[in-house]
Amino acid sequence: MKRVLVTGGSGFIGSHLCERLLKEGNDVICLDNFFTGQKQNVAHLIGSPYFELVRHDVIQPYYAEVDEIYNLACPASPVHYQYNPIKTVKTSVMGAINMLGLAKRIKAKILQASTSEVYGDPKVHPQQEAYWGNVNPIGLRSCYDEGKRCAETLFMDYHRQNGVKIKIVRIFNTYGPRMFMNDGRVVSNFVVQALRNEDITIYGDGSQTRSFQYVDDLVEGMMRLMNTPDDFTGPVNIGNPGEFTIKELAEKVIALTGSRSKLVYHPLPSDDPTQRRPDITLACERLQWKPVVQLEEGLKKTIAYFEEELRRER
Repeated sequence: MKRVLVTGGSGFIGSHLCERLLKEGNDVICLDNFFTGQKQNVAHLIGSPYFELVRHDVIQPYYAEVDEIYNLACPASPVHYQYNPIKTVKTSVMGAINMLGLAKRIKAKILQASTSEVYGDPKVHPQQEAYWGNVNPIGLRSCYDEGKRCAETLFMDYHRQNGVKIKIVRIFNTYGPRMFMNDGRVVSNFVVQALRNEDITIYGDGSQTRSFQYVDDLVEGMMRLMNTPDDFTGPVNIGNPGEFTIKELAEKVIALTGSRSKLVYHPLPSDDPTQRRPDITLACERLQWKPVVQLEEGLKKTIAYFEEELRRER
């Protein structure tokens, strides 16, 4: 039995990871300050003798004896990371320093949950791990984009200078149950608006593209990366290479929900990428991983989750 620390463990992705780690027979410490994470996401795990929920902010040092660390702590939707941009940068940078320091002291393996946002508004399509990106360092999204880029730098430097065993995963758009209803992400926005029969808000003309991966596929990819040999650090893109326009996604959600919603168009936010699609060649080769959940199947599960959440609100 491995002892595993998951920072941001009660968040959308973190809660699914904690669940899977427990199912695989691990002892799990879930660390969260509940800024965007929710206790209800892991409430069903609390009865397990191998699960521990700790309220803690990774900006402050944390001490535990563990074998592996998954560093997921950071608000990941524009609504949340722009609410307090300085806090967002602190979480990415100081959180990375504190978790890397812990990994160094106890000789644990540590995985950084980085993001496709490190590529900014890419001039290369699809995005390969070797691409350095096109990021605005002073824009509204910079607190997240540059915070994650700096965290990757720290991970590589701790690895080169101190021999810390690291892994870096670059996560592309992910969706599924336990997404925060009002987090501003496109899938949750569209599904909730459709279920309420409200107008579906599209920013720009809807021609910008995204790739959407179901959360179970992501968790599988992260765990496979963690289990690779120590000399393989990444970064590795984990995402679904299927590419859809935002308008196509909206129309698919309307069809699956049977909604009466209409599409309405608003100006595009600053620094919003026009294209985003992962090149997953490296993940296929080194992890023997590829996504298995197709968009329609994943959307049906996500819609069912939000239907239940909306019923509770009534």
